[in-house]
Amino acid sequence: MSSETLPTPARSRDVERHIFDAELIDDNLPPEPQPNQRRRFMNWWQRSARVPAALKSRQAAKHAAMDAVAFLLRSPWRFLASVGRGAATAVRGWRQWVRVHDYRDAAEQSEKLADKFTEIRALTLFRWKVTGLVALAATAAVTVAYVVYGGQALWIAAGIGSVTLAVFGRRKDGAPGRKPVLAGPRTLTWTMDPQVLVDAFRDAKLIGKDESLRLVERAAHDGAGWAVTVDLPATRKAADVIKHREALASALAVDELQLIVERVRGRGGHAGRVFLWVADEDPYSGPPLRFPLLDVEFWDAWRPIPFGRDARNRRIDLPVVWTSLVVGAIPRQGKTCASRLPAAGLILDPYTQLYVFDGKGGKDWQAAEAVAHRYVCGDEQEHAEAVRGYLVELVAEVQARFARMSTLDDEICPESKITPQVSRDRDLGMPITTVIIDEVQVYLENLTRVEIAGKKTTLGTYLADLLTYLARKGPAVGIVVILATQRPDSNTIPSRLRAVLGSRFALRVMDWRDSNIVLGEQMNTRGFDASTLLPSHKGVGILRPDGDTDAGADTLAVTVRTFYMHNAEWRAICERGRSLRETAGTLTGHAAGDDTPRAIDQTAVVKALGSSTGTEAGAPVELPEPLASVAEYLGDDLGQREFVPTAELTEALDVDPSVFARQMGQLACRPTRHRVPGEGGEPRRVRGYFTADIRAAIDRVSDEISSTDESEADQP
Repeated sequence: MSSETLPTPARSRDVERHIFDAELIDDNLPPEPQPNQRRRFMNWWQRSARVPAALKSRQAAKHAAMDAVAFLLRSPWRFLASVGRGAATAVRGWRQWVRVHDYRDAAEQSEKLADKFTEIRALTLFRWKVTGLVALAATAAVTVAYVVYGGQALWIAAGIGSVTLAVFGRRKDGAPGRKPVLAGPRTLTWTMDPQVLVDAFRDAKLIGKDESLRLVERAAHDGAGWAVTVDLPATRKAADVIKHREALASALAVDELQLIVERVRGRGGHAGRVFLWVADEDPYSGPPLRFPLLDVEFWDAWRPIPFGRDARNRRIDLPVVWTSLVVGAIPRQGKTCASRLPAAGLILDPYTQLYVFDGKGGKDWQAAEAVAHRYVCGDEQEHAEAVRGYLVELVAEVQARFARMSTLDDEICPESKITPQVSRDRDLGMPITTVIIDEVQVYLENLTRVEIAGKKTTLGTYLADLLTYLARKGPAVGIVVILATQRPDSNTIPSRLRAVLGSRFALRVMDWRDSNIVLGEQMNTRGFDASTLLPSHKGVGILRPDGDTDAGADTLAVTVRTFYMHNAEWRAICERGRSLRETAGTLTGHAAGDDTPRAIDQTAVVKALGSSTGTEAGAPVELPEPLASVAEYLGDDLGQREFVPTAELTEALDVDPSVFARQMGQLACRPTRHRVPGEGGEPRRVRGYFTADIRAAIDRVSDEISSTDESEADQP
């Protein structure tokens, strides 16, 4: 560039000055390199359809060489097996021919067997004579050849005969030969032979007899099992394979817990690409897994907390900030231990507050009393009233935090959500606060009548409203709700509360309905049913996370074996958490000997909860038609049956099928085809509705009606 100064234009009031970003560009760019002969040849080699796929890359060539070596090693045994099958088939065919089976069958079908008996007898004798003459002629020919040419003739004759029998006895697709009626037990000699996998998919009726699979990644031993990725035939969906995982496991002769089926999503995946992993043995057996946080002095609550390991021994971490968690199981399945895992990570962060409510009344959570800001242990009425007061305190705290957050500048709080910097600033007073309620059904089923803002309700209903508010609006300001229950039914945890609980963890439950209540509607139809877990698998459950895990960001759910810590280790973590808080000066509330309740504006809390708070417990919502008639017709069957045919509903309600389908579709409840037992016991496909869809539509419409009523009540 020249060193001369560019002329500066004179300033003018009519000219607006701007500053532009720019960069220097050299016009003398070097020419683009042209591909040489080798590169052009390689491009042609990779794109040419005449070059076999096995020769286009080193990996493909390696796989082809391995297949060729395996073929050569197996060829002698396959040849002998083919000769044996050919000999058996030839003897069977000759026997049917010499006994005149074709002629005899034709006579039996025409009911003239007695009339044709003489002809059949004569034809049988004639064929025996032909057999004898052919045998004598062949023996004579072999003898003459042996006399003339020596032993070489016998080897040539044996070779021709064996090759003929091998061709005659080769396996054909769909005709694998004779199968014994009774055989030994089926076991998985798992060499991951592609043909074994194809046969298993066919036996499970996941692909047709004329369809096959495409091998995306060759089978390899991954950890304690075998992994393989395949592409299904066109129009076949990976979701169907996941749904029928049990049938595929039966075809592979393994327990369904040993088989992991995942759809490959994102880049490199599509709706028909499936990843399979088959464990060598039960992946959930063995000694308990030690909790990793037992060896750390401090843990950041903003980091996901170690929760357990999946079948492939990958560590599964559970994020707790900005979400909530519900744990459901029948008694003695590891529910309390699973709930204490995320609590331990929060305890080891001195800048968090804990509200611990134990409805069981035992000593499972007694050690947490040393760090808890609020603590309640027991199932008496006074304990339920204390829980009510502390939850009201938290609702008021949520309102206050939103008010304080609205005054912060965008640098400190850019998205109207709590940040690590905000949660650790003691002047702002917004630490990560966790509500942990074990045996939450004890409090939610409390039928004591209370009056809230002049309206009658039950204490359990009011507590459910408070928890719903905290789970819905609390995460944005650092409130985390963790609930555990041994009664995961619709009466214990209302749908309005379940709908806002982000993460779900279901240990073994009684049936698929309870599993769906914890994990979400229709999760059993997607292959996730906690009722199928074994009683011996303590601490094993299905996790549906609200966030990324090591199992994959797009993973819907994963079976996890949780970490374990006994009471002494749990007590040590609580003592460590108290020491951290004493050092940081963050020990408050019950742990510091201060149980003084805060002054709360009850009117503001009731207004925040909405007009639904304090309504009569169990008050019915007026549903639109035809949903109301469907709910009335099904009654208790709505929670017992899985599927209801459309024909049954239209006949019972006396409505036009097309009008009924249109009205149900407007309510976001659409029919589907499902197999039901027919009159003769044979399954048949009919159109109808899953009761889970009907229940979801009822809950959705009820919530919309309640929300409309609340908004109308808020208007002046």
